[in-house]
Amino acid sequence: MKNKNKNNFVKNPGKLASLFQDIITKKRSPIEILDGFLLRIEAIQEFVEPWVYLDIENAKKVAQIREKQIMSNTIIGPLHGIPIGIKDIIDVKNMPTKFNSKAYEFNYPSQKDAEIILALKSAGAIILGKTHTTEFAYLDPSPAKNPHNINYTPGGSSSGSAAAVACGSIPLSIGTQTMASVNRPASYCGISAFKPSNGSINGFGVSPLAPSFDTVGFYGWSLSDAIYGYNSVLPKKLKSIDYIHNIDQFNIVLIEDDLLDDMIPEMNGMIQLVLSQMRNSGCCIKKSKAPFSMKKLGNIQRNIMIYEAGGSLIHLLDYPADKIGAKLRSAIIEGQSMEEEFYISERLKLNQYRNDFFNYFNKNDIFIWPAAPGAAPKGLLSTGDPKYIAPWTALSGPIITSNINFFSNENLPLGFILSSYPGNDNYLSLFANSLGFLD
Repeated sequence: MKNKNKNNFVKNPGKLASLFQDIITKKRSPIEILDGFLLRIEAIQEFVEPWVYLDIENAKKVAQIREKQIMSNTIIGPLHGIPIGIKDIIDVKNMPTKFNSKAYEFNYPSQKDAEIILALKSAGAIILGKTHTTEFAYLDPSPAKNPHNINYTPGGSSSGSAAAVACGSIPLSIGTQTMASVNRPASYCGISAFKPSNGSINGFGVSPLAPSFDTVGFYGWSLSDAIYGYNSVLPKKLKSIDYIHNIDQFNIVLIEDDLLDDMIPEMNGMIQLVLSQMRNSGCCIKKSKAPFSMKKLGNIQRNIMIYEAGGSLIHLLDYPADKIGAKLRSAIIEGQSMEEEFYISERLKLNQYRNDFFNYFNKNDIFIWPAAPGAAPKGLLSTGDPKYIAPWTALSGPIITSNINFFSNENLPLGFILSSYPGNDNYLSLFANSLGFLD
């Protein structure tokens, strides 16, 4: 189904693997590819507003260097010559980090690269610029809009990163997730995302919100693109799916829980269609309840996040109230008011919930779940509801967002997530890539 709304700015930016092959085979130059994305940005920026900062001059210099390297048959890595966008809570050398905050709107350029930026550059990527974020990755929205309909939210907090890919202005972007900030925007914007296991990617140079959960994630147009981005910063390539398992050995588990009571009928229909296609692919499908309430787990996750945000961002209370978003300021104050012993008890509960969950299920089970109650909400004052994804972030395993071009009655995309045991990032990636209908 295609969205015919006049406010639609959706465009496929191209597959990362294909762009890489075009570059290394000298079919297209990094300079040509960069110029194409710059033209797209020029066409859509005033409508979708995914970008907050562009470093075009430096991007062109790097593109020229990558072009010379190709001509001498030197390939830096799997992102050689490919431009990407970075969420504006992540430091990029010589680019300002403004956090979508009035308090930092005149911030100086950073003097360092975050570790994820160094990894991306070492893979050959061209850092084109910064994408919009909610303020300090919390709930106060950014100017970015949903490319499927600019009257709707793209989600949060990685709003600009998701929108930038969905409108075709970049083939890969980087976001972060503390609650649902990578996986939910991907669902709302109809693209794919990969959030690795909590703590598996070095967070140096990424502004903290709640360090227990803060995790860098990857956006791509398709599932294979998001996974390609993730794989590009790994020290070694993933193994073949055939090496690990045959597809009929994968158990897909749909968790049934009261938290899903407000799921719209179209979302349920999409989930059932995905399960049917997985079953036809040879997967074993089963339904099960969790050993506890997923809603209670989500509440624990929020309490831990708020307490840690109160500590991580307490310095923002030194600024005048009108310089800090109301929702963010309220969260910091709430976090500061929490007792340390309460926080410790919540951490202990979370550890017990994780143990109970993964002892209850098989370590190699893959879980499917709706990404949100429905499609993106109308309006730009809210980033949508994170409650469906929060329990999975709390469990700390890898989370993939995907879609099958299934839309709501408002002609907005609907997405689902797949998750697995913490550390099973490669396993989940290989399984998801093996399902052709997801790409």
